[in-house]
Amino acid sequence: MHLPLSSALASIHRLASAPSTNDELLARAATSAEFTVVVTTDQTAGRGRLGREWVAPPGQCLAASVLLRPRMPAGETLGFDHWGWIPLIAGVAMSRAVAAVLPARAASLKWPNDVLVRGRKVCGILGELLPAGDGLVLGAGVNLTTPADGLPTPTSTSLALEGATLEGDELVDAVLSGWLDGFRGLYTEFLRLGGDEEGSGVRAVALEACSTIGQEVRVSLPGGGELVGIAIDIDRAGRICVQSETDGRIQAVAAGDVTHLRYE
Repeated sequence: MHLPLSSALASIHRLASAPSTNDELLARAATSAEFTVVVTTDQTAGRGRLGREWVAPPGQCLAASVLLRPRMPAGETLGFDHWGWIPLIAGVAMSRAVAAVLPARAASLKWPNDVLVRGRKVCGILGELLPAGDGLVLGAGVNLTTPADGLPTPTSTSLALEGATLEGDELVDAVLSGWLDGFRGLYTEFLRLGGDEEGSGVRAVALEACSTIGQEVRVSLPGGGELVGIAIDIDRAGRICVQSETDGRIQAVAAGDVTHLRYE
């Protein structure tokens, strides 16, 4: 892969094929600097949120993972209670990168970090902690040229189906560099202000990008059960706030599988 824009932003490891870019980067993490990236267009055993499998035919999808070690300006580790914002920052940055290659389409963020075009999923992001707990890898999977009959679900789409005109390495490089550049700017400011989601503007941009807000949603909770109601806010911890349709109570959810019910 020829990725001049992305290579100017980070140390890029290009792989012809990989079972999982997250696993590849986790294996390299001990000897790699922050913002090291592993990328392939042939991921054979990727995974999504909640342990779902993510596999795509070679050349049709971008899989990229970036290494992060959140530190504040004096070198101290960012408090773990702020880490929930990092995948949201990544989702905002990817929504902008996707929109940049689709001039006729808008892209939005489905909480916490799926990217949608016309309500259809074009990208998912998965964060995983380093074994020592001192950092994480963020892996993004983007449907580049997947045809309609090759999409994993009826509510998925690809950049080609949505009108992207770039192809091949140019499309990969545009999306990857847009993501890395946008993410790094938001992430650096967030760390500079000690994880202040308000002062850094991170909460504001997440709220602006998040199409989940105002939607009727069903949240499948990690411990079982579900919550149905209207998503009304993202709180200061990065949790989605849902007003229950049964009793009107507002519940903040830190983790869960969100479905926008109008798209069912």
